[in-house]
Amino acid sequence: MRKFAILGLGTFGSSLAQALTEKGAEVIAVDRQMERVEHIQDYVAVAVKLDSTDENALKAQGIHEVDVAIVCIGEDFESNLLTSVLLKQMGVPLVITRATKPIEEKILKAVGIDRVVLPEQESGERLAYSLMHPHFREIFFLGGQLSVIELKTPSNFVGKTLEEIQLRRKYGLNLVTIQRSYLEKNKKGEEKTKTQTLVPDAKTVIEKDDNLILVGNKTDINKFLDKT
Repeated sequence: MRKFAILGLGTFGSSLAQALTEKGAEVIAVDRQMERVEHIQDYVAVAVKLDSTDENALKAQGIHEVDVAIVCIGEDFESNLLTSVLLKQMGVPLVITRATKPIEEKILKAVGIDRVVLPEQESGERLAYSLMHPHFREIFFLGGQLSVIELKTPSNFVGKTLEEIQLRRKYGLNLVTIQRSYLEKNKKGEEKTKTQTLVPDAKTVIEKDDNLILVGNKTDINKFLDKT
């Protein structure tokens, strides 16, 4: 089981913590405000009130041993930055930090933070999908339980037909289109990469670098991702 630390439990951090827990991750949730800690404590493995710029406090909770730390302190960029740098110095393998402005994004990238996200562009749940599922590219929630997901071809699909994979029977999902890249030469003989959109049938063979666009119930999508 992968271990995550979420530091900062505002709307974005709280939704991310819950989404990761729902997908089977172990989550340590941290905030300076006890009210936020109490709000999330029933949804995560550990919820604790502490100052995330205090190295000793972080180590006492085992945060230096997590696989991924996500810093979501939106209201105090100084603390956001200091916490992120401290986590890198402590040896956390992957540090992801929230930025609220383009200038903050530039500063965080300049000090070596692994990945910077802007909440208005990436929801907590969408980020959870990308962290937990290596093939994931994008998901769109259409209302109710219906969703559309884009993902890279899983290795166990390569070279197989839709008839062999049996997506609908096994997973309750429909593959509606395939986006496939190919090289094309222009009149000068220069090669350019282009993308074609295919409408698959039962005999369509899935290739290694295809992007698959699937439609289905959110619950079925989650089960499918857990198995690929």
